[in-house]
Order: sequence, then C-alpha cells, then structure tokens
Amino acid sequence: MHNRTKLALGALFFAIATTASRAPALARTPSPAIVTLDADERAQGNRIDIARRIGEVVFATRWPAQVMKIAADGIGGHAIVELRVSGVKFHTPLTRSAFLAEIATLIQQALAADPIDEVDVAVEIPIVAGKGVVVSGDLAKPTSRTVFTISVRRGERPEAVLARLRSGTDVYWDEDWAKSALKVGG
Repeated sequence: MHNRTKLALGALFFAIATTASRAPALARTPSPAIVTLDADERAQGNRIDIARRIGEVVFATRWPAQVMKIAADGIGGHAIVELRVSGVKFHTPLTRSAFLAEIATLIQQALAADPIDEVDVAVEIPIVAGKGVVVSGDLAKPTSRTVFTISVRRGERPEAVLARLRSGTDVYWDEDWAKSALKVGG
C-alpha cells in the first residue's frame, strides 16, 4: 500500500476512533465543484499548486471549525503549509477533544496530500476595530488575534501529534478563548 494511502487511512481511522463518541457528526460533504472552488479561492503563498492540492483534500469535508485558508510557501525542495482556521462560529458545537481531533486530522490530511516538510495550524478570532481605525497599510491595527497554534514536521507520528495536542507541549492555547469557545465535556 502506498505511504500516502496509509497516512490517509490512518488519519481517517484516527479521527473516527478519537471522536466517535464525543464529537458531533460532520456536516454534509460539499460537491466536487465547491471543493475545487474553495481550494482555488483559499490558496495562498508562493506554492499555490501545493495549497490547492491540499485544499482539494481538506475542503472535501465541512469541518466544525472552518478552514479559512491554506498557504504554502517553499524554496528549493522545501515547503511549509499553514492552515488558518476560524475560532468563531463553528458549524457544530465543539468540545476540546473534538477540536483537537479535528486539528490532528487536518494535519494528517495535509501531510498525506503532498510531500511538504511542515504543517502549521493557526486558529484566529476577529478583533473588533473601532470606527475610523486604520486596518490596512503601515499604521494598521490588527483585525484578528491568534488563539491556538501548533507546528508539525513530517515524520512526527500521528499518535505523538495527538499526545502533544492533549498535553499542550509545544502548542499555544489562549485558555480564555478555549473556555468560552469550546463546550464542556471533553
């Protein structure tokens, strides 16, 4: 069996096993045309081809926490991908365990879709800018805030990634956001 197929199957089994009793069911699967449109429109970076390829996999599922963009940047034979996820307005309520399972699955899908070196996941929430506040250019005030991040290099085993996510090792959490955004129960 091909390594990518093994990774994809492993991610699928992992997601099912870790979320079956705790996580809400994923919403409908988008049509292939919508998946391609999302992959094209949400791809960024100097390696758009990689971002689109990963997008074709990631956007085939309507995730509880929405993936907003996929940026791929590379130099020479090295490429890093960032998955930017929304930390508000989840499609279905999420517990901490279900959120972590989604993040782990997104990471495995990205690594299985392309031979990239690293996947960085960042979850953002909007910051309300007051009237008249400059939000672009040299004097811009931020319009979003990062509340969760993790970086995973190729070769890190899925169970090690999950252990890191659960323990918080080398993971950034805004605990105030987590307490308000994620439902109790996992």
